[in-house]
Amino acid sequence: MKAILFIGDGMADRPVAALGNRTPLEAARKPNMDEIARRGISGEMYTIAPGVPPGSDTAHLALLGYDPYEVYTGRGPFEAAGAGVDLRPGDIALRANYATVDDALVVKDRRAGRIQGTKPLTDAVGQIKLSGAQFIFRSTASHRAALVLRGTGLSYEVTDSDPHEIGKKILQVKPLLRPSEDMELARAILAGGVRKYLGRRRGANKTAKLLNDFSRKSYEILKNHPLNRERVMKGLLPANYILLRGVGIAPHLKPLREKFGITGACVAAAALVRGVCRMAGMTVIDVPGATGSVDTDLNAKREAVLQALKTNDLVVLHIKGFDEVSHDGNAPAKVQFIERVDAMLGSLIDAADFIALAIDHTTPVSVREHTGDPVPVAIAGPGVRADDVSVYSERAAAEGGLSRILGKELLPILVDLMGRSKKFGA
Repeated sequence: MKAILFIGDGMADRPVAALGNRTPLEAARKPNMDEIARRGISGEMYTIAPGVPPGSDTAHLALLGYDPYEVYTGRGPFEAAGAGVDLRPGDIALRANYATVDDALVVKDRRAGRIQGTKPLTDAVGQIKLSGAQFIFRSTASHRAALVLRGTGLSYEVTDSDPHEIGKKILQVKPLLRPSEDMELARAILAGGVRKYLGRRRGANKTAKLLNDFSRKSYEILKNHPLNRERVMKGLLPANYILLRGVGIAPHLKPLREKFGITGACVAAAALVRGVCRMAGMTVIDVPGATGSVDTDLNAKREAVLQALKTNDLVVLHIKGFDEVSHDGNAPAKVQFIERVDAMLGSLIDAADFIALAIDHTTPVSVREHTGDPVPVAIAGPGVRADDVSVYSERAAAEGGLSRILGKELLPILVDLMGRSKKFGA
């Protein structure tokens, strides 16, 4: 049997006064999502744990059946994998943003005006060479990029250079393990001894220095690059600095084929999601016109799902645009995008034996950030114990037969319905 797992990124919300105290899901006309709920079984899902706002990275790990608390070290490795870097054990990876800073290195725009067409800049930065590590720099979409350090004696125990706020000065990358941290030293001694601690500290010091040197050299390249001079002449913001954050070491994920005995494919534009799926051993499909925004080509993504079902047991369809308009606080746009996506889902309801509707996290338009609210989930297919829920929404799901589950429990439930699970015990 085959299944489609639809993930509406940030689609869940809280009641919005301008929508008559309804959520965008409740306000939208979405007959296809509602039909899936009517045919199937619904419930609430805490993607990570009750009261824990999920990151996009940890949320998607959970939705693919992994325990984020066991495998997660940082977002960087997944961004890098999504950018096409074949990560090796020990690689240190970071998430990167092209940004705009002034002469005092104060951040003016963390996204450089959402710049497009960064390849010339990326090619120039990619020429940087420093003693102590190999640098691999790849752009993904818009202002986003990923940086990988490859070498010996490196560490992911370092801080960000990104101050995470406009109007703040760029931060120096620092080792997280410093001699002044007496409690950390005491914990390290208990955990593995002074020698191990000192080795970790040397690695953190080396990595912090390399990243600061990279930031300095890339700034010199970018501020004088012809593309940025041209942007300034046109009144556009220059992409003259690279913000670094989300450092992590490449984790090992047991492939879905080994973990669940299924093959999988991923239809997604977001580099992060592509990276998580790639590291889970799934086939990642390139879809022309898929942008990771509200202007994405939904029909092209639908056709990619239909093609992928021919050779895979599970196809993940990820749609990002909901989260974008939620971070912008735009409730009407969120309702409209829900309705557009629902129209596309109509031809997928019966394309596979099972279809599951899931959301990685709640992103309320009133908060403009991820929150720990549970999200609705619905599964339809043969043999599913259909409940009395007939609408796909946050409040309706609370009455569903699935009750409340964790994100890491969703895929095992779906795999069991597909008849692919293994008995535990005799």
